[in-house]
Amino acid sequence: MPPLFCLMKKILIVEDEKILAEMYRDVFTREGFDVHSAFTEKEALELAATGKPDLILLDILLPEANGISFLKEKNKRPAIASIPVIAFSNFDDIETKREAFQLGVQDYLIKTNYTPQQIVSRVNEYVQKIETEESRSKSET
Repeated sequence: MPPLFCLMKKILIVEDEKILAEMYRDVFTREGFDVHSAFTEKEALELAATGKPDLILLDILLPEANGISFLKEKNKRPAIASIPVIAFSNFDDIETKREAFQLGVQDYLIKTNYTPQQIVSRVNEYVQKIETEESRSKSET
């Protein structure tokens, strides 16, 4: 049974490799997430705006435009700027990581260093942190 804290949390997975996107969709769905997938920057921006995910899992290497470009564009749009992002990629470049963190990513995971289940666990930890912070904010008001 999925952990209660992530039930029906909506996640947008931005991954251009369809086989990987399907695998991550399956793993996150089994954990109780409402999963949506995008394969390009443009599609991801549209789905983020219309679907309002709780979190975006972003591959940095995308066709046409990369994840850094997505982050810059996302941050210009007030309706989606506050959606948290975790970058995951096999692109292990120090400058790209630095720029991603400057643009607001919560974490930058190197895919080859984690199993899909470990990535889900990291996302679950972050979702639990978000929910704890939201609960504190509500109780303070």
